[in-house]
Amino acid sequence: MKSIISALLWYIFITLGGIAMMYSLSSCTAADNVNHNLSQAADNFQVTRKITVYNARTDLIVMELEGYMSLSNNSTRELVVTCKTGANEYKKNYVYLNEYVIYVVEDITGTTTDPYHYKIKFYGALPDIDINH
Repeated sequence: MKSIISALLWYIFITLGGIAMMYSLSSCTAADNVNHNLSQAADNFQVTRKITVYNARTDLIVMELEGYMSLSNNSTRELVVTCKTGANEYKKNYVYLNEYVIYVVEDITGTTTDPYHYKIKFYGALPDIDINH
């Protein structure tokens, strides 16, 4: 009887130890949770973003995009930017990425009053072009 109780206690000890180890290895920090939630909100068009595309070789800004947008990369080295332009309206833009083209994404939530605004600015040798939708 004593050996059965001893074996049962040993089994419980091992099981609880395993659960504690699994919990400690899978725990997330508050920053991990916030990062996940912000990324999910942005992909659901709830966060206003500004994307600036740079030519790192020339140190010039190529273009800027601003609005409610979701980002992804495709298999052909392009940044895919899907912008919300109306209640059920969207526009898709592509930015080709190479060794010189880089981009920065800013969260600018709270800086707009129009929920469906969509802005693109192109920069370069020609006069700057500003497209507002």
